[in-house]
Amino acid sequence: MIEDGVLRFGMVGGAAGSLIGDVHRKGALFDGQAQLVAGSFSRDFERTLLAGEQRGLDSERLYRDFYEMAQSEAAREDGIDFVVIVTPNYAHYDAAKAFLLQGIHVVCDKPLTFSVEEGEELAKLAQDKGLLFCVTYAYSQCATLKQAQMMIKHGEIGDIQVVMAEYSQGWLATAVEKQGNKQASWRTDPAQAGISNCVGDIGSHIEHTVAYVTGLEIDELCARLDHFGGEDRPLDTNAVIMVKYKNGAVGNYWCSQVAVGYDNGFRVRIFGTKGTLEWCQEEPNYLNVIKLGQPRQRFSRGNAYFYPEAAAMSRLSAGHPEGYYESFASIYWKFTTALLKLKQGMELDEEDLDFPQAFEGVRGVKFIHRCVESSKRGSTWVRF
Repeated sequence: MIEDGVLRFGMVGGAAGSLIGDVHRKGALFDGQAQLVAGSFSRDFERTLLAGEQRGLDSERLYRDFYEMAQSEAAREDGIDFVVIVTPNYAHYDAAKAFLLQGIHVVCDKPLTFSVEEGEELAKLAQDKGLLFCVTYAYSQCATLKQAQMMIKHGEIGDIQVVMAEYSQGWLATAVEKQGNKQASWRTDPAQAGISNCVGDIGSHIEHTVAYVTGLEIDELCARLDHFGGEDRPLDTNAVIMVKYKNGAVGNYWCSQVAVGYDNGFRVRIFGTKGTLEWCQEEPNYLNVIKLGQPRQRFSRGNAYFYPEAAAMSRLSAGHPEGYYESFASIYWKFTTALLKLKQGMELDEEDLDFPQAFEGVRGVKFIHRCVESSKRGSTWVRF
């Protein structure tokens, strides 16, 4: 560590023009528990050098690829404590494995890998080596969603019977990948994105958020994946997914990137026998609560009526808006706090590990594959 209480980290991916790379970097730095010291920010070494210079990094710790970075950093006395992987999907597996083999803890963007088997291999490797592995499903770290989770755990809305969730975007309504849009180009390319675009990119957020908040486990699903918005698109841009949970509840998920007029409309509604919870990502500071026989309430983040676990995730007083950056910051705060304890020889408990872990990343990859399988079979029900 650089100094008491500060961890060193490096990044793979995240050069100029990377939206998610910049968000990760700022989230990791937010609470002052980590400092960026190394990177392989691009396959183009000149872009890596430029990114490193812009961030004030030592040129000796800028690398041509992640293999060189993993080996070199592991050999240094002052090597990185963890790596952040923010490449397109295709590189997640190889990059994560390279650092795990060198005994370096990993934070990786989702989806974790192309295949379930690759994800399981990474999860087992991390477990066998005693390494922390975080998969950044950032929305789950919103204080209002934590409040929803705690309300469900305490039985405030009774037994869950129905879940309705949607994630609507309109940015791929036309073939912008043919007009130089870098984000669209790799997401619509199977070689870089994998077997799914829309379900892999945003449908996986629905799966994780619902599972994290409700604790429900999928038993079966039935999916239809559509390829709208441009001729000859090889990957889905819209999907409807029906879900049966192991406790007998049912769910309906819709994700779309061709929903004209919608920016980032991630919404979750959870219906129980005693009440309903409703959350919207574009209004992340609020949670709508409707109890049986009572008027609708609007819970506002930062107020004293939040459960302590949810209140701890608020960084500002009520009325001062928090959002996307803070959700990422909360993931990194939890991850780095756990890693600091681990490096001090302390045992970690369930609360310490309350961030998305490798097994959740594996489940997300499995969800993507089951959706594609169901759709290819003519939208038949498949076991999860």
